[in-house]
Amino acid sequence: MSQITVVIGDRLGKGQKVGIGVEQASARAVVIPGMAADMKLGDVMKAENAQLGISFCGSGGAGAITAQTKHGYKAKYGMRSIEEGVTAIEEGYNVLGFGFMDKEELGQRLVAAYLKKHGG
Repeated sequence: MSQITVVIGDRLGKGQKVGIGVEQASARAVVIPGMAADMKLGDVMKAENAQLGISFCGSGGAGAITAQTKHGYKAKYGMRSIEEGVTAIEEGYNVLGFGFMDKEELGQRLVAAYLKKHGG
């Protein structure tokens, strides 16, 4: 499998730590800059031909729901732990909505779960 692309959109313009974790796991991270970046997640995923999208906001849902509604990505949202994200990937979701959780470990573990599921 070629390198996977993970798009990260954070309501407050963050997501850099998750991006570092994604890259440490040998994937390509695209961190959307600026405020309300989570709302652009689906558009950027489509433009980048990304395999995974991660959205962060207070509720953990707005960007993920928008990506699902506008582009048809399979989204799970309202998550608050890394384990919930790993389980969502195992269940076939490719857009993951979290409350604010900009941690390197999140990026590493989600990429590892994706590669395990899809033979990377």
